[in-house]
Amino acid sequence: MSRGSGKGLSLKDKLDGNELDLSLCDLNEVPVRELVALPKATILDLSCNNLISLPSDFCSLMHLVKLDLSKNRLQQLPLDFGRLVNLQHLDLLNNRLVTLPVSFAQLKNLKWLDLKDNPLDPVLAKVAGDCLDEKQCKQAAVKVLQHMKAIQSEQDRQRQQKLQAEREMEKKREAEQRAKEAQERELRKREKAEEKERRRREYDAQKAAKQEMEKKTKKETVHTRKPASSSRPPQPPRHKPSWSRSVLRVLLFVLFCILCTLAACKLTELQHQPLCISVNTLYEDVVAALQNHKMLQNMLQHNSQQ
Repeated sequence: MSRGSGKGLSLKDKLDGNELDLSLCDLNEVPVRELVALPKATILDLSCNNLISLPSDFCSLMHLVKLDLSKNRLQQLPLDFGRLVNLQHLDLLNNRLVTLPVSFAQLKNLKWLDLKDNPLDPVLAKVAGDCLDEKQCKQAAVKVLQHMKAIQSEQDRQRQQKLQAEREMEKKREAEQRAKEAQERELRKREKAEEKERRRREYDAQKAAKQEMEKKTKKETVHTRKPASSSRPPQPPRHKPSWSRSVLRVLLFVLFCILCTLAACKLTELQHQPLCISVNTLYEDVVAALQNHKMLQNMLQHNSQQ
C-alpha cells in the first residue's frame, strides 16, 4: 500500500500513550478509519504533510483533544468541523485557509488557536491576531470563537428572516390563491346565473313563438272555412216585398180610417151631419147583419148537433 494514503503505516507503532504522531509522513489523505479504531489517541499530530483537504468523516474523531494540522496545504475545513466538541488545542499554522466554517463556533472547549501564515480574510485575520506566544494564542481562541459565534448568530438571524419572509410569502401566495379561487367561484356563479337567465329567455321566447304559431294556425283554419269570394260577414237575407202585404197594409189603413170616422160620428157633435148620419146608418145595418149572421150560425150548429 502507498504511504501517501497512510494505509501502509502501522499507527499502533506510532502511538505513544494518548499521542499519535503522523507528522512528516508525506500524507495526502488522513487515515480516518484507522484513527477511529484508536479512540485513546486524543492527541494527533498531522503536521508537515501534503494534506489539501480533510474528509467529511474526519469530524467523527470526536475524542480528539489536541490537533496539529500546521504546515499543510489545507484550503478549507469540513463544514461540520464543529463536531469536534472536545478539541482544546488547534494548530493551523502555515496553510491556505481564507475562512473558517460557521460550525467552528461550536468548539466551546477550544483554549488555544494558531492561524498565522494563512491568507485569512482581513476581518478574521484582525480578530485572530499574531499568536506569537501562549497568551496570544489563547486570546486568539477566545476572540475567534466569539467572532464565529457572532457570524453564526447573524446567519441564524438571516436564516430566520429568510424563513419568516418565506412564510409570509407563502401566506401571501395562499391568500392570493384563496382570493383567486373565491374570484373564480364568483365568476362561475355569475356565469351560471347568466346561463340560467339566457335559458329562461330562450324558453320564454320559444313559448311565445309557439303561442303565436298556434294563434296563426287557428286564424288560418278559420279563414279556410270561409268562402273564398266573400270578404264581408254574412248578412241576413232580405225579404222581397209581396203584393199581399201591400194590400193588407192598405186594408188596415182603410179600416183605421173607417174606425176613426165612425168614432167621430158617434162621439162628437158631427153625428148630426148628413155624412155622419149615413155612416151611423151603415154601421147599424152592418151590425144587424152580423148579428143575424151569428144567429144563423148558431141555429145551424144546433140543428147539426141534433
